[in-house]
Amino acid sequence: MTDERSHKFSEGEGFGDPYDEFDLDPPELEVSPDEVDPVDSRVVTDMLDQQAIPSDRVSVADLVEVGLSYMQINRFEQATETFERAARYADEDSLEAQEAWVNKGAAHGQLEEWDEAIGSYREALRIDDDSEHAATAETNLAYALWESGQTEQALEHSERAVEIDQRFPQAWFNRGFFLLERGLAEDALNCFDNAIRLGFRNVQVVEEKARALEEVGEDEEAEQLAEEAEEMRKQAEQELVQE
Repeated sequence: MTDERSHKFSEGEGFGDPYDEFDLDPPELEVSPDEVDPVDSRVVTDMLDQQAIPSDRVSVADLVEVGLSYMQINRFEQATETFERAARYADEDSLEAQEAWVNKGAAHGQLEEWDEAIGSYREALRIDDDSEHAATAETNLAYALWESGQTEQALEHSERAVEIDQRFPQAWFNRGFFLLERGLAEDALNCFDNAIRLGFRNVQVVEEKARALEEVGEDEEAEQLAEEAEEMRKQAEQELVQE
């Protein structure tokens, strides 16, 4: 049955001005379309230097937040550009600059651009290899090196991360994973236990610990953990559907 009631649409004059384009960048980073081809987004990074915008008008912390926001919505290319801007505007070799380089490496990692990620992490560690960001840089560098096939260096940097911060659970997990891949299951188990003890307990950790237990002949405990990991995965999937 069709509804024959008519509907009269608005006869107003519409919107006077078009909506602004969606962009997370702060207003001080706007660039004139007369100077930049709007299709060429990569040229924006090259133009936004200290000569184009006074450094005292740019908040490095705000830029980092913008980059993290891009990461949350999976706009990783924009995130790499934003973190690079943050590093450029930060005081030379400052903690802010180091944080920006670490985040830039993480964004490159999401794009599987391992060489760029490695370069960013190395730059962060050049600034300070013993700061509050150093353990994260070492841990992420180890993962990027592993993904690029440099397994020996990956283990070295994962061990360095643990030396810097023994209470950093991700560093312990990374080290355990690399040790397990080299067949050192006993040492890997100790690392996984440390990671879990420090509050890092997720599907991946539980699965890798189960694999290590199986390698040392603890089949019953390994099976229990494998079942736990499967339950954790199902629960995560249900929560994702509910969202």
